[in-house]
Amino acid sequence: MGTLRNKMIDAMNLRRFSLKTQQSYLSAVSALAKYYNLAPDQLDAQKIQAYLLHLTVERGLSWSSCNVAVSAFRFFYLEVMGWDRINLPIPARKKPTKLPQLLSRQEIDRLFACAYPPRNRMLLMTTYAAGLRVSEVTNLKVSDIDSNRMMIRVDQAKGAKDRYTILSHRLLEELRLYWKLYHPPTFLFPSTRDPNRKMDIGMAQKIYYQAKQRAGISRGAGIHTLRLCFATHLLEAGVDLRTIQSLMGHTSITTTQRYLHVSRQTLDSKQSLLDLLATEKIAPQL
Repeated sequence: MGTLRNKMIDAMNLRRFSLKTQQSYLSAVSALAKYYNLAPDQLDAQKIQAYLLHLTVERGLSWSSCNVAVSAFRFFYLEVMGWDRINLPIPARKKPTKLPQLLSRQEIDRLFACAYPPRNRMLLMTTYAAGLRVSEVTNLKVSDIDSNRMMIRVDQAKGAKDRYTILSHRLLEELRLYWKLYHPPTFLFPSTRDPNRKMDIGMAQKIYYQAKQRAGISRGAGIHTLRLCFATHLLEAGVDLRTIQSLMGHTSITTTQRYLHVSRQTLDSKQSLLDLLATEKIAPQL
């Protein structure tokens, strides 16, 4: 893409896109150009739509993969190339609604018990206790633990926003024991290869999956499940949505409200329609 690539990178940097987003957008536009063997500025709306149809129907890519491509094309052609929206009629893609599979408190206890050595256990415990994304927990520094205010600073989280989340007394005690064992210099969970670098996200995921397998837990997806459990368990404990929104770093309360759908407390407060009926029970057969 040459000059166009540099122009696109400048536009993304100006909007402070994360490195991961930049790489995803560049990859999507490069794949489009390679598919037609033409520079992306030589394509028209019909070719772009045909390519998206190819991704969806022929390659059968997931919603999330196709949505990255749609977002990348909209940014490139509307923001970088300056096209009018009427010249790029890409239909909106409806995101499928799927409720997450959560772990119970008992399963989380088993998960922690099956995470070893102590570094692995501490990583998972911190992720759950503070409601962190995997990128946030691997980016934590020793200096981010504020024991005086009993808070954890999350530096430049998603959307380039700083926030604070809770530091429980139990977690603080565990972290102090962990520090005596490992003495991490800068990052709370450093790389085993270089103590001055943070742990790789892939390694954090691997630690979670290993502990999950040892614990015999089949439900739930990746390590992000612990963040979802944090929010849901807080809700079940009676913490209000606004507080959970702040701790999670959600821009919109709508994002936080989805936890209402998976809260056991919410379901327990509602009577089943069947329980309200006066139908007689089935008589046992003799």
